[in-house]
Amino acid sequence: MKNMMNGAAVCAISLAFASQAAATEWNASVWGKRRAFTEHVEKIAELVSEKTGGEFTINVSYGGLSKNTDNLDGISIGAFEMAQFCAGYHADKNRAITVLELPFLGVDTLKEEVAVSRAVYAHPAVAKEMAQWNARMLMTSPMPQYNLVGTGEPRDTLDKFEGMRVRATGGLGKAFEAVGGVPTSVTSSEAYNAMESGVVDTVAFAQHAHLSFGTINKADWWTANLNPGTVNCPVVVNIDAYDALSDAEKTALDSSVDEALDHYLANYAELLARWDSVLAEKGVEKVMFTPEVIAEFKTKAADPAREEWIKDMEAQGIPGQELYDLVVTTLEKERASN
Repeated sequence: MKNMMNGAAVCAISLAFASQAAATEWNASVWGKRRAFTEHVEKIAELVSEKTGGEFTINVSYGGLSKNTDNLDGISIGAFEMAQFCAGYHADKNRAITVLELPFLGVDTLKEEVAVSRAVYAHPAVAKEMAQWNARMLMTSPMPQYNLVGTGEPRDTLDKFEGMRVRATGGLGKAFEAVGGVPTSVTSSEAYNAMESGVVDTVAFAQHAHLSFGTINKADWWTANLNPGTVNCPVVVNIDAYDALSDAEKTALDSSVDEALDHYLANYAELLARWDSVLAEKGVEKVMFTPEVIAEFKTKAADPAREEWIKDMEAQGIPGQELYDLVVTTLEKERASN
């Protein structure tokens, strides 16, 4: 009986270890704090756990694993299995997707942002470039058009942009530079301090970031309709980690992307719906640009930036014209289907 009990105990322990070994645990590196920008990462972690009965879990870390500018590097060496990053932080590492950061692309809604991002992410040139970092595109982090908050007198004409020190990365930075601004690419986490210390006069963010990083609290005014463009921030997974998943785990992850993005869009819609009340509550003036000023900005910034980007990409062996055309045709198809 004693031997039988010992055998049963050993069997139970062995099964427990086997069950434990079968569980898959991933770490996802993001930054800041939980906000509209990270809701789809939180949601996909929740969905994956639900669909696998807790056998596949994703731990979301806000800055505990890496700096935001180093997330792609962390993915490349397998320091963590999932990460979010923004293309403008290191345009040289993710050249192909910077087409999505060109100024005045004409993307009007978050749904359109999802559509164009998906199309570009699926392009072979993007997959090839990401593979160099052992990264596989999972989903985008759709953001509305960026706008400025600033201190002092509102800058409501292009001549007032001359000498304006602006926190803006990637294509947005070049757009403001084209009209006399002086862009600086401090990270989102550093933007408030840069504004408070006077390093910058203005900060270009989407609404959620102005709230999350506190720049709205330093603002005297907000440009409601400048809409020069946005940044593109993918969520990627480590290729080796993805390949190591079971078929059931891959299905749980891949099938959760649409649900996670739907949750993100619904959550962001609530934020946009209350944005005017946030401005009123904080005493921030809403600045509206005339159509003529916006047209002038577009002429000075959009066309030259696009042509320069295409030429630069083609010189590096990346199909710049093809990627830009893909954005245009995807927008047309998305609008035709609505």
